[in-house]
Amino acid sequence: MTYLKQGMLAAAMMLTAMMMSPHRAHAGQCERETFEDAAYVVCTLDLEKADLRLFWKGADGAPYRTFSSLAEAVHAAGKTLVLAVNAGMYRADFSPMGLYVENSRELKPANTAKAESSASQVPNFYKKPNGVFFLSETGAGILPTDEFLKLAPKVRFATQSGPMLVIAGTLNPIFIPGSTDRTRRSGVGVCAAGTVRLVISEDGVNFDDFARLFREQLKCSDALFLDGGNGVGLYHPAMGRNDRSWHGGYGPILGLVE
Repeated sequence: MTYLKQGMLAAAMMLTAMMMSPHRAHAGQCERETFEDAAYVVCTLDLEKADLRLFWKGADGAPYRTFSSLAEAVHAAGKTLVLAVNAGMYRADFSPMGLYVENSRELKPANTAKAESSASQVPNFYKKPNGVFFLSETGAGILPTDEFLKLAPKVRFATQSGPMLVIAGTLNPIFIPGSTDRTRRSGVGVCAAGTVRLVISEDGVNFDDFARLFREQLKCSDALFLDGGNGVGLYHPAMGRNDRSWHGGYGPILGLVE
């Protein structure tokens, strides 16, 4: 897809979003927030109204890689992609690092391997515990991977990432307050009344900062890190956002469809 075509599509999506009814807008409301002098975008989803889906590959079997290509595919199916974020870490071929379930079909199994590196160099996905964000018949949930595999719930979708940020209201104990490991980060939280919040930081933050945002300001009892650095991205035409991943594209993508 050419950049001109992508730009035209983004403009069309923005116009559509601006013309949506208030009822639809409330299904996925994104707002700018500040926590301890760091800027964030927080998108709050009402799952009774929101059609939240997980995407990876198109009809041709190739990963979507960009929000624009996903938006075009959703549009071709008669729907509108109104919001999207990356849905977890992925490999060089854009395949998910761990468990991936789409439309109730497991396309990638859970990854329970341990990182082959020193403790100070453990990749984020392998920092313990990592976890699974899922949508089942009873609503959204986030569980440490081991607990999810023991319970084996029936799910419409599931994506594995890590580390867990907040676990049953408690911060992940591996985080270091005041850490200088600061970068842009993205994550998902399940909060009061089952509300889902998708969050990206606009500034560099450490894991402790990011986790406390979910627990203290957003009141999320469970939260999961999705990605950081160049993999952080947001698609929200009403905010003029159609971010690109500087890894060459995204792997799994969470998208709100109307």
